[in-house]
Amino acid sequence: MNKIKVGVVGTGFIGPAHIEALRRLPNVEVAALCEVTAELAKEKADALGIARSYTFDELLKQDDIQAVHICTPNFLHYSQSKAALLAGKHVICEKPLAKDLAEAEELVELAAKTGLVNAVHFNLRYYPLARQMKSMREKGELGEIYSFIGSYLQDWLFYETDYNWRLEPDKSGDSRAIADIGSHLMDILEYITGLKTVAVLADFNTVHKTRKKPLKAVETYSGKLLQPEDYADVPINTEDHANVLLRFDNGNKGVITVSQVSAGRKNRMSLEISGSKKTFSWCSEAPNEMWIGNRDKANEILMRDPSLVNEDVRSTITFPGGHNEGFPDTSKQMFKEVYAAIAAGKQPENPTFPTFADGYRELLICERILESNKKEAWVTI
Repeated sequence: MNKIKVGVVGTGFIGPAHIEALRRLPNVEVAALCEVTAELAKEKADALGIARSYTFDELLKQDDIQAVHICTPNFLHYSQSKAALLAGKHVICEKPLAKDLAEAEELVELAAKTGLVNAVHFNLRYYPLARQMKSMREKGELGEIYSFIGSYLQDWLFYETDYNWRLEPDKSGDSRAIADIGSHLMDILEYITGLKTVAVLADFNTVHKTRKKPLKAVETYSGKLLQPEDYADVPINTEDHANVLLRFDNGNKGVITVSQVSAGRKNRMSLEISGSKKTFSWCSEAPNEMWIGNRDKANEILMRDPSLVNEDVRSTITFPGGHNEGFPDTSKQMFKEVYAAIAAGKQPENPTFPTFADGYRELLICERILESNKKEAWVTI
């Protein structure tokens, strides 16, 4: 087998998650790692068991590297994705695709012009029961959708001493909680329901208006604490918490809540979709079961099991029922579809995976949510 050689750019939290998922695909080899300096790249490559290390410009000169994963801070996504496409590499980019709509639109157009495979890492679509909800809705089992109630709650920025580059607008953009985890929620909403969000009304809250920035490096999710003299006070202008009312193209409504300051909620995305026939409810912290609500008979629990889900969902499941699959498996299942396209050499006409166009769509929604919060008014999309 001729394996597809991949270069991964960035080694924060998500870069190694990409690497682990890629290593589970039989036709892929993580051949190279890239970091901001040659020294750091070599250190990280050695730690992760990757033979070759480069700076970004050097990586793009490697003719045998066919695909590049952009796992860097948000402000680098546009320039690095553009450079990789121009170098003839297939690109898998972390979300958000860019910092503004103009950049995202340029990337969508460039990707289409090159014909190269392009994807945005909206991996949460790949929980099998998320696809099951989509499949059941497409088969008419949900009926007309009456409402969507969603939340994405975390606590990793609960304390004023919690700090990360995502708190700095020059690196992450003008929105934080909505752009970071709310983008996943908005993507999966439209993916499962088939609805389009046509207007939003947002209300943001910055709980910690000043945070204590560590003067020493602290890894994301590490739980490490420093001494008082190791911090500097920094004003915060992005949201810790957001509520958003939604209007859909079928005339019905929804609501989402996003928070990074909800104690005890480590990484909890919750969906409740009510239709004219049933209600679907699912939570990412218990991803292997789905609640199905009925009016005139007993409610049901569907367990993730390849023998119980719809036929078009089975490709997202590797293990038998009762053998739980979770967050790391979502990236593997997504990359499986992406690398089938890369093996074929071009972007499919109707991709099953999230593309740069999907990245543009979520950036558009997030920008309208941000505009709504500033205007304190409904904004159309």
